[in-house]
Amino acid sequence: MRKLLTLTALTSAVLALAACGSADDASTEASADTVEMPADEALEPITEAPVPDPSATATDAPAPVTEPGAEQSAEAAANVAAEASAAAEAPAE
Repeated sequence: MRKLLTLTALTSAVLALAACGSADDASTEASADTVEMPADEALEPITEAPVPDPSATATDAPAPVTEPGAEQSAEAAANVAAEASAAAEAPAE
């Protein structure tokens, strides 16, 4: 009996959701005119020639990344903690 009640409730919920759908015709949204137009624009021949970038070279080495050491990170964390504690102890205005 319990399974029948669950099935009935689930069926009514599905039908209620189906009734909330719109009546738009899905075939109009996917017509060939609307789907193929953007694709045709992407396949048009390119008439402009590429322009080389004089500042870009393949021989430039990337700049080395300097990461802070453990001591610098600990010092920065201590500074942030001190500022937070000072702000918490400051009287509210």
